[in-house]
Amino acid sequence: MIGNSWDEYLKDEIQKEYFKELISFVQNEYKTKTIFLASNELFNAFRYTPYEKVKVVILGQDPYHGDNQAEGLSFSVSNQVLKPPSLQNIFKERESDIGIPFPKNNSLIPWAEEGVLLLNSVLTVERKKPASHKDKGWETFTDEVIKIINKKERPVVFILWGSFARSKKIFITNKIHYIIESAHPSPFSAYNGFFGSKPFSKTNNFLKQNNIDPINWNNE
Repeated sequence: MIGNSWDEYLKDEIQKEYFKELISFVQNEYKTKTIFLASNELFNAFRYTPYEKVKVVILGQDPYHGDNQAEGLSFSVSNQVLKPPSLQNIFKERESDIGIPFPKNNSLIPWAEEGVLLLNSVLTVERKKPASHKDKGWETFTDEVIKIINKKERPVVFILWGSFARSKKIFITNKIHYIIESAHPSPFSAYNGFFGSKPFSKTNNFLKQNNIDPINWNNE
């Protein structure tokens, strides 16, 4: 399904009845509507960040629903479109936190390749209809992904922005991991605790303390 180590870790999950029904639903949606992402991009987060390379998890909700935006990575959009407000705020906080200038590029693929699993809870969405594929089964699947990562014997940083992401904290029970939580980077909440939360430096400090190479947060 994915083409790397995730296939072994997810092989039981994709055989479950709910997952088969989910895929059937999504395939039917593709036939009659414009759905993001394209079927060959659905599992991009897993392709860019194989299981054994996961150092950090950043949780999002569902893909961007505008044309040419979604890349299959939470908060990331292609370099061909305007930066959404939340992504702009992420870059502002990064500059404030660790001094990387506001970038020309939008895509967070370089982060994914560094070991940051940019995981949306829902992996598909209908064009111009946010949360349209909510409660169809994706949440069950991605919750299981969090549980699988929770079992890792090497420490992982979980970055939880906003109440939705923070609700997933119940699955992170392994004491070796590190949870960073704050308000969402959305303009509606960024000034209520996202700005100044220093997630980038906190992540790298924790990784270095555990003899794990830090993340290069540059995306240029």
